[in-house]
Amino acid sequence: MKASPPSDVPERVNALRRLLRAVDGHLPEQRLAAARTVVDHAGERLRLSGEHCVVALAGATGSGKSSLFNALTRLQLSPVGVRRPTTGVAHACVWGPDNSGELLDWLGVPPSRRFRRESALDGDDERTLRGLILLDLPDFDSVEQSHRVEVDRLLSLVDLVVWVLDPQKYADRVVHTQYLAQFSEHRDVTVVVLNQADRLQPADVTRCVDDLKRLLVADGLDGVPVFATSAVERPGALPLRELLESTVAKRQAALLRIGGDVDGVVADLAPLFEPEAAEHTVDRETVETLTGALAAAGGVPVVADAARRAYTHRAVGAVGWPVSRWLRRLRPDPLRRLRLGDAKESDEKEPIAATSVPPAAPAERAAVGLALRALGERAGAGLPDPWPAVILAAARSRADDLPDALDTAIARADLGMDRRPLWWRLVGGLQWLVALAALVGLLWLAVRYVFFALGLPELPGPHVGRVPLATVLLVGGLVAGLLVSIVARPLIRFGARRAQARVQNRLRTAVKEVARDLVVAPVREVLHAYADARSALHTASGR
Repeated sequence: MKASPPSDVPERVNALRRLLRAVDGHLPEQRLAAARTVVDHAGERLRLSGEHCVVALAGATGSGKSSLFNALTRLQLSPVGVRRPTTGVAHACVWGPDNSGELLDWLGVPPSRRFRRESALDGDDERTLRGLILLDLPDFDSVEQSHRVEVDRLLSLVDLVVWVLDPQKYADRVVHTQYLAQFSEHRDVTVVVLNQADRLQPADVTRCVDDLKRLLVADGLDGVPVFATSAVERPGALPLRELLESTVAKRQAALLRIGGDVDGVVADLAPLFEPEAAEHTVDRETVETLTGALAAAGGVPVVADAARRAYTHRAVGAVGWPVSRWLRRLRPDPLRRLRLGDAKESDEKEPIAATSVPPAAPAERAAVGLALRALGERAGAGLPDPWPAVILAAARSRADDLPDALDTAIARADLGMDRRPLWWRLVGGLQWLVALAALVGLLWLAVRYVFFALGLPELPGPHVGRVPLATVLLVGGLVAGLLVSIVARPLIRFGARRAQARVQNRLRTAVKEVARDLVVAPVREVLHAYADARSALHTASGR
């Protein structure tokens, strides 16, 4: 894979920052600590200076690191002694204009350990190193724990590291496993020198350098510059100085170092984002299963059955015999017994009184729990740890809010029970007509009976055949009312079943909205975060 150019480093750092925002609160903080450190350090380093190149000389006790530092600066700046550590604070030598104070403050180099290399006497002798900040670090094998901590801190901040090894300890296992091997992602900003080469014969120098290269290949640092140096003549510090001049001229060491840091973090995070995830979809069948479980727990079957009985109650009250209508009014409406009724015109934000729908039974609550688990597991299937657990937690995150949300959704739902069918009015009007006919016949017969009881002459009246019209009206009205009621019953039952199905469908729709808001939405939020982080990781990798 082709390496990303240094100019892409700021974009890669921003992508890593976007990844951290996407997964914030979803992944354990310890998995993100290294990435946050890199983003913070990179942001500060890019902000502070693009003109300077910070190079550190790192080495063990007796490697001649400070002597090499003095040879490069051509001044006696760093104390040299056979007994180390001389100090636990890095020395810094700065070439060029004195505008590096803020960068040195960030590096933690105290003012008393800062030196400027160029002066009027130098003329242009040192111009090729202008912009270089050379650090002489404490010994990384110091007996002082604070010195080793300081070395580790600075090694994480500098742009380029020159590892100064000596002929006696260049193969030290501790040096390679604890330090050099840890810089495998930073081979572009790593240099290894075999110092004190003046103590060896030329043939021995060649043999030691070749052996050192072999060890560096095992450390993952194949291809890094490796050569011999010394603080005196043969071969001297010239090869290293020329490399530093080239590095300073390119002005890319800081970007290369940050790019290596980003590479290391990307490699560490890559196993967390290997497969793709469906960002905007959750398995429809699983959602339907969850909706069914929530509908049962929320009392949708109870309300739908109440709607069926309420339809029958209201239909009989509209098309039944007038006397039965009056008696029907003495019985409560099944829906209003549940504190449910017609469509509500209240504001969405206005509180709604709780219904009287019975609470969910233990078996129904258990079914909801299983449905939540099934949705979370299906949505997180195939994703690497810890994402399945994160998605499952998201599916359950609003479980405690579900009962109230379901009750509110049912209370707010328009059940469609406020509309009175036209045939109710027609049949109801017909019932009133036949009832009125029966009443006229009854009153007529009553008057004739009174006349008969008082011995008065019988009132004349029309007859239908041999039957008085009053009797026909009374009997015909009663029979007609009964027949209309009988004919209306199957229509009422059919309408009640349709009302039950309609209410059940509307309530399931309302319940599905609750499921989407309180269960599916949190799961999709995590899936979206995963997809966004995966895309950001791809950008951060430089691919």
